[in-house]
Amino acid sequence: MKLKALTLKEARDIFSNRIYMLLVLVQVIIVLGAYGLAIVSSVAADPQLMERWGGSGFLKVGVVDGNRLLTEGLEREGLSVREFSDIESARENLGSGVAAIVYLSGGEVRIEADTSSVFYTIMSERLQGAASWYISQKRFRESGLPSRTIQALEEPVKLSVVPVNREAYRPLALESSYFVEIMYGFILPFVVFLPFFLGSNMVTDSVVGEKERKTFEVLLMVPLSETMIILGKILPSLAFSFIQSLLWLGLLVLLGVPVYNMPLLALLLLITGLAFIGVGLFISILADSTKEANSAITVALFFATFILFVPLFMDMGALTPLIRFIPSLIIVKISSGPHLNPGIIHDMVPSAVFSVLIFLAAVVSFRREGVIRL
Repeated sequence: MKLKALTLKEARDIFSNRIYMLLVLVQVIIVLGAYGLAIVSSVAADPQLMERWGGSGFLKVGVVDGNRLLTEGLEREGLSVREFSDIESARENLGSGVAAIVYLSGGEVRIEADTSSVFYTIMSERLQGAASWYISQKRFRESGLPSRTIQALEEPVKLSVVPVNREAYRPLALESSYFVEIMYGFILPFVVFLPFFLGSNMVTDSVVGEKERKTFEVLLMVPLSETMIILGKILPSLAFSFIQSLLWLGLLVLLGVPVYNMPLLALLLLITGLAFIGVGLFISILADSTKEANSAITVALFFATFILFVPLFMDMGALTPLIRFIPSLIIVKISSGPHLNPGIIHDMVPSAVFSVLIFLAAVVSFRREGVIRL
C-alpha cells in the first residue's frame, strides 16, 4: 500500500506539472511537423508527386524563344514554363516572376538562376534533368534515326512483379521512396524515443526536488525498502513515457505510416526506456540542485542522441559491425515490415543487457546514497 501511495503521489506530481503537460503538446507538434516535413520534402524530390500535388507552381522557369523540345523537357521535370520573347525581358522577371531562365545559345543550353531562392536546390536538379533529356533527344534526331527507333530507345524497362503476401500490405500515406527513407530511417525512431528524453528528466527532477526540499532523508526513513522507493519514483515516469511513445506510434499509423510488429517494438521501447530512466536516476544521485541536474542530463541526452541517431546517417568505420545492435536501427528493422528475421531478436540482447546494467548501476548508487545520508 505504501508503494502504491508513493507511486500515485509521483503520478499526481507529473500530471499537475504544467511544464510536463506543455511538453506533451510540444511533442504532438513535433510529430505532426516532422510528418509534414517528410511529406513536403518527398513531394519536392519527386517531379511526378510535385505535379500531382500542384507544387510545380512554385518552380517557374522562363524560356526564351521557346524551343518545343526544350519546353517539353522542362515540363517533364514538373517545372512550370513561362515563355519570353527576348532575354532582356526574361532577366527583368528573374527572381520575381521566375526562379530561372533557360535559353539556347550556340546550340548549347544556357541557364541563369536566382540562387537566393529557397527552391534553387530543387530547381537545379530539375533543370539538369531537363537539359540532359533535351541534349539526348536532339542527338537522336540529328542522327537520322527513325521516330519509331527513338521511341523504342526511350521505352522504359517494364518489370512484371508478382505480388506475394498481398494480404499483409498496408497503404502508405505517400508512395515515395524518399518518404519511406526519411520516415522509417529517422522520424519514426526519433518520435518514439522523444518521450523517454522527457522521462529521464522527470526522474531527475523528482529525486533532486526531494533533496532541495530537504525531504529526501524523510523519504528514506519511510518503512519501505530502497527498491520499493526506487520503483515508486520511476514507475510513473516510465509508464508516462512509454504510453506517450505508443500514442505517437498510433498517431503515425492514423496518418498513413504503417508500423509493423507492434508488440515486439513495445518491448524494445520498454527495455530502452529503462536505460533512460536509469540515467536520470543516476544523475539525480550525483546532483544536489536542479541546475546541476539539468546541466548533467543535457550532456547525457546529447551523447544518447549521438549514439542513437548519428550512425543512421554516417559511416562509422571500424564501429560499423556494432551499429546493428543500436536500438534505433533495430526499431527501423522491426517497424518497416511484417516479417522478422530471427537475427533481430539476437541483436536486441546487447541493448537489453546494457539497459539493465545501467539501471542496476543506478539502483546500487541510490542505495549507497541512502546509506550515506542516513
